[in-house]
Amino acid sequence: MTIERLGIWVAAFLTLCIFSFLYKDNPFYKLAEHIYVGSSAAYMLVNCYFFTIKPMLIEKFVASNTMGKWALFIPVFLGVIMLLRLVPRISWISRWAIAFTIGIGAGIGITTGIHGFILPQVKATFLPLVVKGSVLTSIDNIILIVGVLTSLFFFYFSKEHTGKFKAPMLVGRYFIMVALGASFGYTVMARLSLLIGRIYFLLHDWMHLVK
Repeated sequence: MTIERLGIWVAAFLTLCIFSFLYKDNPFYKLAEHIYVGSSAAYMLVNCYFFTIKPMLIEKFVASNTMGKWALFIPVFLGVIMLLRLVPRISWISRWAIAFTIGIGAGIGITTGIHGFILPQVKATFLPLVVKGSVLTSIDNIILIVGVLTSLFFFYFSKEHTGKFKAPMLVGRYFIMVALGASFGYTVMARLSLLIGRIYFLLHDWMHLVK
């Protein structure tokens, strides 16, 4: 048996172990689950070393001849004290590194969210209501603008959603329901695609029942 064929048999066994959860929780499913989690953790560790620590710390430190290279040890120090979380007596020190990381992440996340999502969405909403020569485009633009405005109005809680405020709130609710339904449908389709892929692997690569 070749290495490739052995790999196919191992993959087929683990796939069947995962599918066994459809019957009930069992040791085979737990085995596959633990192997998946362990291999993912090992992959992330190796990936972190070869694509982050080695090129951004070790190689930069060795290649640089300036005093500024010692600044590279600031993130190293923060990473080391973050691991002190595992030592109960001095675990409080790790809070400094965690607070620094969360602060940086929040700042980058806010900037990315504004420039990557909010501003492009606002820009995409400034559309002409009437496009000459294209009735369908005009209808699409009107639906998009109405959907955005009424969806935003749905989250306006300074006034009670009654009277003249009730109609746009209901329209916004329907748009939100359609958006959530489409998102859920896309998620289901993605999961079905994964399922079809694994079944095809079992029938084609492992059992050779289909071509």
